Amino acid sequence: MHHFQERDGEMYCEDVPVRRVAEEVGTPFYLYSHATLTRHYRVYDEAFAGFDHLLCYAMKANDNLAILRLFANLGAGFDIVSGGELYRVLRAGGDPSRVVFSGVGKTAAEIDDALDAGILCFNVESTEELHAIDDRARRKSVRAPVSLRVNPDVDPRTHPYIATGLGKSKFGIPVAQALRDYQTAKSLAHLEVVGLDCHIGSQILETGPFIDTVKRLLDLVERLRDAGITIRMLDIGGGLGIPYRDETPPAPAEYAAALAEGLREFTRMGCRILLEPGRVLVGNAGILVTRVLYRKGTETKKFLVVDAAMNDLIRPALYGSWQEIRAVGKSPRERIVADVVGPICESGDFIAKDRDVPAAEPGDLLAVMSAGAYGFVMSSNYNARPRVPEVLVRGSEIHVIRRRETYEDLVRGETIPEFLRNG
Repeated sequence: MHHFQERDGEMYCEDVPVRRVAEEVGTPFYLYSHATLTRHYRVYDEAFAGFDHLLCYAMKANDNLAILRLFANLGAGFDIVSGGELYRVLRAGGDPSRVVFSGVGKTAAEIDDALDAGILCFNVESTEELHAIDDRARRKSVRAPVSLRVNPDVDPRTHPYIATGLGKSKFGIPVAQALRDYQTAKSLAHLEVVGLDCHIGSQILETGPFIDTVKRLLDLVERLRDAGITIRMLDIGGGLGIPYRDETPPAPAEYAAALAEGLREFTRMGCRILLEPGRVLVGNAGILVTRVLYRKGTETKKFLVVDAAMNDLIRPALYGSWQEIRAVGKSPRERIVADVVGPICESGDFIAKDRDVPAAEPGDLLAVMSAGAYGFVMSSNYNARPRVPEVLVRGSEIHVIRRRETYEDLVRGETIPEFLRNG
């Protein structure tokens, strides 16, 4: 459910015509709905109301400070994967004691920053990382709270680039090795074992893989208890999918109900449940608005050339993703089958291929739907293109939460050495 609706032939975001935002900030731009973000968080949170739980928003999906603050105000914790993301959480007013630090390649500086901030725990992904965190904690004379991220070798049946729980994935510690690594962690003087973590992938459209994962984790926790290792937190990750096209992913309530039996076993053991929703909170809360520049035709193809490009939204080129394209104004009666492409000098620069789309004319506005997750956050300055603005609508209010970059921004931080200036 989202708040991008058509009224009298015009697309609105809540109570604001999308065309009006385009007139104010230019195109292309990302547009987010405050009401949708709020509703998605609350629906997910309420689905787990029967458990002692904490939602740690997986901020890699969208890390704008305003969105982080919105979720912090709603009570969210945060799942981070870098020191930069920790910095963003703190700048947005997030509580570091509600932060979990995931990722396979934490540097010494990032570990130090997280220890100084007082995060909830590190989700550890390898034996060597255990020793690295212990070493940094020893230097600071503190104990670092750790959970081990285990890889349950469960097929999430999603795109291979976003499947993280298979045995061949770089993520996590094999279940068969987990007991040994937990015993190592327990033996290290500057680590405190607090939890168990698992995340099997993203854009998962059925509950079966989640159920299988919880069963495997339950077996592991029982073996850990037999070995004298107590787990106080169970982090089951995120990964619940959203509808981009005709997918029918389970609603949060259905997802929670499917896991309820297993999660009750964990809560009886005294475990708090941590969840890491990302895409499901922000994906359908945002769109990318672009303007048609030209129509172009060949003997075999029709093209709509727009002012948004793969540097603005890389998902179609990277994942072959399908995202709905709608007319922002009154949709032309005629429709065409065309590629929607951008100005980047790459054949891979497309938003849609061989798509039935409105027969838009130059100057018309198009909305690329379901662009709130892995949209702006994956954008770049390729072809020396300034990154686009981000706009948040609340009711009838328009808030620019990131300005459009300028050409000067493109070269900020660069210098030409004096020997080059002298020829």
